Amino acid sequence: MKLAARLLTSLACLLAPAFSLYGQDAPHRLAARARGDTPLVRDLMELCDGIGGRPTGSPACDRAIEWAARKFREAGIENVSVEPFAAQSLWLPVSAEAAAVAPVKFPIRIAASPMSPSTKGPLEARLVDAGPGTPEAFAKLGGAVKGAIVLVHSSEMKSLDDLFSEYFRNGALLEAVRKYQAAALLLESTRPRGLLYRHPISLDANYAPLPTAVISREHAERLARLAEKGEVRVRLSMTNQTAPAYESKNVIAEIRGREKPDEIVLIGAHLDSWDLGTGAEDNGVNVAMVIDLARAFHQLGIVPRRTLRFALFTGEEQGMLGSQAYVARHRSELDRFAAMLAFDTGSGRLAGFFLNGREEMRRPIDRALDAVEGLNATQHVIDAIDGTDNFDFMISGVPNLVGIQDPIPYLPDYHAESDTFDRVNVREEKNTEAIAAALVWSFAENPDRPARRQTRAEVEKLVIDTKLDEQMKTFRQWDDFKAGKRGLF
Repeated sequence: MKLAARLLTSLACLLAPAFSLYGQDAPHRLAARARGDTPLVRDLMELCDGIGGRPTGSPACDRAIEWAARKFREAGIENVSVEPFAAQSLWLPVSAEAAAVAPVKFPIRIAASPMSPSTKGPLEARLVDAGPGTPEAFAKLGGAVKGAIVLVHSSEMKSLDDLFSEYFRNGALLEAVRKYQAAALLLESTRPRGLLYRHPISLDANYAPLPTAVISREHAERLARLAEKGEVRVRLSMTNQTAPAYESKNVIAEIRGREKPDEIVLIGAHLDSWDLGTGAEDNGVNVAMVIDLARAFHQLGIVPRRTLRFALFTGEEQGMLGSQAYVARHRSELDRFAAMLAFDTGSGRLAGFFLNGREEMRRPIDRALDAVEGLNATQHVIDAIDGTDNFDFMISGVPNLVGIQDPIPYLPDYHAESDTFDRVNVREEKNTEAIAAALVWSFAENPDRPARRQTRAEVEKLVIDTKLDEQMKTFRQWDDFKAGKRGLF
């Protein structure tokens, strides 16, 4: 027995350094694999070219859900589940046509805005140019708006601030067209060269009060010039599929932790997209990355202390419905979440992370990224960000991060016809996977969590300190948060 005990002690001494080396080496092995020849590109082509654009509630989205679950299983992940959730206000585009009919005739390039109602057959009316669409502009037009198709101009989008400005004006626009009884609303595209995109006009579960669409920048400017000289008449016809309630699903895969399986590090991306393009940059490329990261941990046999959970949410484009439902469903687990990471801004270079008001996350991130220091993903921003799947984790106190990827190549293709596979920067996305691997490994392996869960009072302070409340009001989330319906404890 004593000999056996000595042998076991000696074996333990031999294995301890080996395990320590394994632990230190894991992020390097994961990063090397990520930057090599992996199935990421093949998966992305299957999703974007084989399935295409996938609005939540559409047959294409349902196929994408089945595809994603199958990909996780083929990667060797044993714990794969599909979690259904109830959603409100289905909106799917069917057809949209517009044309100038007087004083000259020409077709107008048009894309229906998500949450827009259909027209009741073809709608023909005079055009009223409301300039920038401010309350002052509508007040000046007054009664001329009633029964008219209103044109609102937009600045060309050149930055993230421009993108957010387009969303921030929605509330005032809808209030004005409702007040002055417009018949329809046409929004000038913020992108040149005829590029169209889906711009949600209503940012909650309520349908817009009137038919709304984006029209090409060039056609908007032509209509405006004609309107300066006299009456312009436009014909508009849109059909959209709507329903008060429907069901969608999140896809969840899990690698159980070896020592602390009840503690969780979650990395997520949204699987749904709009339909004009094929949802490559927004957000297929990060879906493929999350799947490949799960595959990497399994293939390399790397099992950290804590559980790794890989989540592909749907309903993100409709107001983060899938991640909201996930947080509600897993409310009892939230105290055990070590961190949540979300990736949702294309394939540009990953410069760092939004800390979402959690300054204490900076040091654990930088320690984790020592393993990939050559990729320079250290430009973190303290700002709290709304509009993607970290949101409900954040307002429920869970430590959370959102990747900051270079927006310049991403912005022109955002929700647009041009969001296709060929726009993806594969090299940079492989680097993103390497960085994500180092982070989730560190957060899941280190003895201590990167940060603790905040209390409701601390979250409320964070919301005000970071001015997150202003974003929440724009996205129609503030009232539910204040009432305790969103932000679960």
